[in-house]
Amino acid sequence: MDALRAPPIVGCPCPTPTIENSPPSLASLSRIGCKFPRLEISSVRSRWSSARIHAVAKVKEIEGSILAADGLRFAVVAARFNDIITKPLVAGALEAFHRYSVKEEHIEVFWVPGSFEVPIVAQTLGKSGKFDAVVCIGAIVRGATSHYDAVANSAASGVMSASLNSGVPCVFGILTCDSMDQAFDRAGGKVGNKGGEAAIAAIEMASLLKHHVHKKLVRSA
Repeated sequence: MDALRAPPIVGCPCPTPTIENSPPSLASLSRIGCKFPRLEISSVRSRWSSARIHAVAKVKEIEGSILAADGLRFAVVAARFNDIITKPLVAGALEAFHRYSVKEEHIEVFWVPGSFEVPIVAQTLGKSGKFDAVVCIGAIVRGATSHYDAVANSAASGVMSASLNSGVPCVFGILTCDSMDQAFDRAGGKVGNKGGEAAIAAIEMASLLKHHVHKKLVRSA
């Protein structure tokens, strides 16, 4: 791509900025004889930023679509522990799938004892080749001991590892809250339903990979 240059100020020896070099410093402007370095540095940086924005505008941007769910298959892995929270989260995920036209026969829900057990099932389902994305749902609420930190950290890193190891998006829909009130607020309460949000993220990621990323890899092979 050709370098994009911003027009210099007439009569000023300051360097013309391009997208390949950063804006000049106050010291460098003084060395080249700029009469108004503090005023000029603001102008040059502004022109340099404009050049970068113009360059970025030419870059092709690709993202998944929540309206492209046709034919995609999803798994939901949900923890039974704190099911007074996780059941509404699962319901929120299923409602979101239905809202965006995912067929019921293309969704399967798997229940596990707790959030600690979610990642291994998510990874296994991802590697099965049967699903385009996995929604991971649980509710971890802080108690009086450090057990919360151990489970929350393990669940988060485990879900991330499940995605990377399987090559299938495993979306983190596990609540990590300081109180049950916070959990209720996020399971259909005043903050919304995080299960539904996780399902929407799963649709977008599955769409991105299946309709764009994988096709590009096949074409380049």
